[in-house]
Amino acid sequence: MSIKLEHINYIYNPGDAYERHALKDINLEIPQGQFVGIIGHTGSGKSTLIQHLNGLIKATSGQLYYEGKNIYEADYNMRTLRTQVGLVFQYPEQQLFGRTILKDVMYGPLNLGMSEEEAEKSAVESLELVGISKEYYHLSPMELSGGQKRCVAIAGVLAMQPEILVLDEPAAGLDPETKNEIFELLCRIRKERNNAIVLVSHHMEDVAQFANRVWVMHEGKIAMNGTPEEVYGRVEELEEMHIGIPQITHLTYSLIQEGLPLPRPAINVADAEEMLVRIFKGEKER
Repeated sequence: MSIKLEHINYIYNPGDAYERHALKDINLEIPQGQFVGIIGHTGSGKSTLIQHLNGLIKATSGQLYYEGKNIYEADYNMRTLRTQVGLVFQYPEQQLFGRTILKDVMYGPLNLGMSEEEAEKSAVESLELVGISKEYYHLSPMELSGGQKRCVAIAGVLAMQPEILVLDEPAAGLDPETKNEIFELLCRIRKERNNAIVLVSHHMEDVAQFANRVWVMHEGKIAMNGTPEEVYGRVEELEEMHIGIPQITHLTYSLIQEGLPLPRPAINVADAEEMLVRIFKGEKER
């Protein structure tokens, strides 16, 4: 399963005084099982881009393919795409409305045409995956903590059995411990279901820790595309785009400028430690 964008452009309010070219010639592909991080300054086009991935927004021009089929063809069943590409907006817990947790998570599968039995089975599997135990199923979602509510909201999308899970700032507003639990959950989803994960975030530390591919959005374009090591190594360009890089990346970049023979700026503390150990061991061997 993969999704591919070719020469996607999107213009808000075309032809009037408020016209804005939000996406400019976007070309990218998301293979199955990949964990992609999308970063960029506010207004760079991140949220507009992800709303194209499941057809909520239609491109002004360009083509988008899912499993090799052009979703803009007249006979394409958009509902199929939306079952396969699950989109979790910021603060998804605000969209919880079911009388009980189980009923809330069953809502999406039932809308897709699953039987009551099939929807309940999918909901239970998804709730178990996100760490919500059966003793909670009869409770109202409003009785849960903030982190639990977010997990239930994610379970509601997972219950529709998507191949690609797209999340816009999934840890926004959470305390550090709960935030880590959410990212651990995403890694577990990817491992157990082989979902592709697309993570939109302002926090490069999170992207560095979990993503294996990074897209940098700037003024509606994909300004960079590569592994975290490749992208975070371009410190000066990122700073020119006003993207806040991790402190450890900035520190190791400064050390390189001072002459320390690090191969590249570090993407996290563990990465820095590993490179420094190699350098010091090499010096001792000589």
